[in-house]
Amino acid sequence: MTVLQCAGRKLDLSTAQVMGILNVTPDSFSDGGSVYSDRKLSVEMALRKAIQMVDEGATLIDIGGESTRPGADPVPVEEELERVIPVVERLSQEIDVILSVDTSAPEVMRAAADAGAGLLNDVRSFSRPGAFEVAASTELALCVMHMQGSSPATMQLKPEYEDVTEEVEHFLQFQLQRCSDVGIAQDRLLLDPGFGFGKTLQHNLELLNRMERLQGLGAPLLVGTSRKSMVGMTLNKPVDQRLYGSLATVALAISKGAKIIRAHDVAPTVDVVRMTEAVINEKAESNG
Repeated sequence: MTVLQCAGRKLDLSTAQVMGILNVTPDSFSDGGSVYSDRKLSVEMALRKAIQMVDEGATLIDIGGESTRPGADPVPVEEELERVIPVVERLSQEIDVILSVDTSAPEVMRAAADAGAGLLNDVRSFSRPGAFEVAASTELALCVMHMQGSSPATMQLKPEYEDVTEEVEHFLQFQLQRCSDVGIAQDRLLLDPGFGFGKTLQHNLELLNRMERLQGLGAPLLVGTSRKSMVGMTLNKPVDQRLYGSLATVALAISKGAKIIRAHDVAPTVDVVRMTEAVINEKAESNG
């Protein structure tokens, strides 16, 4: 049984889990402003949305205070703290679920740990000055992600790879070693291939098709394809019509070893995860 250690809480990954997305931003690509009232963040609305996702089957809630869509403007640290920390504090008091914080700022990481978070999810793989040291000093689980380019603002300018799967694999392997070198236990680590982060449509499709290669790295895989442009470009669908395409990528990701699926639409995603696992497990048992 694979268990992820999240600051004293354990997440069982012997079956795949769903992470619900809770963006506390006004400008995220598909649901920006969904927890805002009169242009102000509503902690109550964020709590209601989180409760709904937990009721639908989410075992983690990923709270993000800075949009990481391509070309997004950076958010000052004080503003990110004002968005994220009150929500983490309230959710940690009200619902029994592991809270993840989607941030690259060491100040937010430290405050989130103090406020009750269990996981740090950094699209920049803890590369900002001080971020890795702060993350390592906590007991939180850490998710490191591959992104070509230095930031979401520039990642989609001209992504190029000789072999995208091999390069992602080598990057994530390096990150695991980096964590091991400072004594971070492997049962605190997740790996994210970074779909949509510094990758063309073809890169994303190829990476998903060959993702089983990443299982050899030895850490659980987190996959986030929900409503992303790889779905929109393939199907020629706007962001509010990408559910079915997103669910197709979920089934494929589970079949190729994903253990956590990050999703906007929790209930249908949970159904797809469970159905896909039922087929895979039947096949494994019949072969056994």
